[in-house]
Amino acid sequence: MPSNLALSLHFFLQLAVVLFTCWSVGLLLRRLGQPQVVADMVAGFLLGPTLLGLLLPALQGWLFPTTLHLGAGDAGSRIAHPSLIVLYVAGQLGLVLYMFVVGMSFRTDVLTGHLRSAFGSSVAGVIAPIATGAVLGWMLASDRTFFDEKVSAWQAALFVGTAMAITAFPMLARIIHENNLGGSPTGTVALACAAVDDTVAWVLLAVVVSSAQGDASVALLALGGGLVYVLVVLTVGRALTARLARWAMDDNGLRPAGLITTMIILLLCAAYTEAVGIYAVVGAFLFGVAIPRGRFTEALRACIEPVTVRLLLPTFFVYSGLATQFSVLTDPGVLLVLVIVVLVAFLSKGVACTIGARTAGLPWGSAASVGALMNARGLMELVLLNIGLEKGLVTPALYTVLALMTVITTLAATPLYYFIQRRSGSPTPPVSDGDIVAETEVGHPTGAPREPSAQPR
Repeated sequence: MPSNLALSLHFFLQLAVVLFTCWSVGLLLRRLGQPQVVADMVAGFLLGPTLLGLLLPALQGWLFPTTLHLGAGDAGSRIAHPSLIVLYVAGQLGLVLYMFVVGMSFRTDVLTGHLRSAFGSSVAGVIAPIATGAVLGWMLASDRTFFDEKVSAWQAALFVGTAMAITAFPMLARIIHENNLGGSPTGTVALACAAVDDTVAWVLLAVVVSSAQGDASVALLALGGGLVYVLVVLTVGRALTARLARWAMDDNGLRPAGLITTMIILLLCAAYTEAVGIYAVVGAFLFGVAIPRGRFTEALRACIEPVTVRLLLPTFFVYSGLATQFSVLTDPGVLLVLVIVVLVAFLSKGVACTIGARTAGLPWGSAASVGALMNARGLMELVLLNIGLEKGLVTPALYTVLALMTVITTLAATPLYYFIQRRSGSPTPPVSDGDIVAETEVGHPTGAPREPSAQPR
C-alpha cells in the first residue's frame, strides 16, 4: 500500500500532467471555436486508455493506475488504487465548488420573464429523449455486450432514456458564460431547462438504482429528500443567506470568517443531497441560487472560481476518461449502436427543445439556439455514466458508447449555436479564455454584449 507521502507525490505529478494537457488541448480547440471546458473533457479522454494508454501503456498505467494488487501471486486480491480515489475526491470537490459558482451566476430575474419558454422547452426536452432512448434501451437490454445480466428490459430502457434526456448543466453553464450569454433570454432559458431536465433525470436514475438493488426506499428518499431541500433552501435559506451576506462583508471586502462559514454551509448542503441520492452538485447549485446578488457573490466568485475551474475541475474529466475502452469500437455491432445513439441523442433533445421553446413563444432563432445548447451533455452525463458503471448497470462497452456520444454532442453544441446565430442575424461573441464572466451588482455581465431580448411573437 503506498504511503501518504507517495500518494501526495503521485497526485502532484498527475495534476501537473492534467493541467498541461488541458491547457494544450484548449489552445488547439479554441481555434475551432470551442470553450475551455470542452477541451478539458477531451483532454480527460486522451489521458486514459484512448490515446496515452495506446501509445505509452506503461506510462499511462503508472501515472493513472486503476487497481492495486494485494497479496502474493494469484491468491492476492485487487482493489481500487488509492491514487484513483484521491483523483475522484478532487474531481468531486471541483464539481461542487463549480456548481456553487454557477448557482450564484444564475439570473432568476430573467428566468421569471421567460418562465413559459423555459417550462415548454423543459417538458419537451425530457419527454422526447426519454421516450426515444427508452425504445433504444429496451432493444439493447438482451445484449450482454451493453447491459449486465441482472438488468431487466425496463431498467435498461429507463437508464438509456435518462442518458438521452440529461443535459450537462455545469458544462452548459460554462459554455453560456464563456460566450457572455448569462443574462440573455437564450442563456437563461437554456439553463432553466437544463436544471429541470437534470433534476428529473436524477430522480429517474435513483429509480433505476433502487430497483437494481431491490430497495424502493432509495427512490423515495431521493424524491422526498430532494423536495424538502428545495423548499427549505429557496424559502428559509434565502432569508438566512441574506443575513450571511451582510455579516460576511465589511469595508475591506469578504471577511475570512465569512468565506469559511459559507464553505461549511456549502459542504453540508452537498453532503445532504449526496446522502439522499440527488447528488452533491444539485445541492451546491441551489445554495448558490439562494444567495443574494451583490458584493458578496462577486467576492465569493473571485475567491473560488479560478482555482476551481483551472485546478480541480479537470481532474473529474480525467477520472471519467480512465473508464473508457475505445477498443470496443472494433466490433461492428458496437459501432453501429454508437451511430444510432448519436443520431437519437441529437434529434430527440435538440429538435424537441427547439419546438418546445418556439411553441412557448421564443422566436425561431432563439428557440433553435436553446435546442443547440441543450445538446451539451458533458459533465452530468459523465456523472450518470460513472454511477451506472459503479452500480453494475452498464458494461464498459455501453459506457464507452455513451461517453463518445457525450463528447460528440458537446463538441457540436457551440459551433451549432454559432451557426444558428449567424443564420438568424444575431451577433456571436468570441469565445473567452474560459472564466465565468463577473457580474455587476445589478446582475449584468460586465462589458458583455447582451443578446437582444426575445419577445414572444
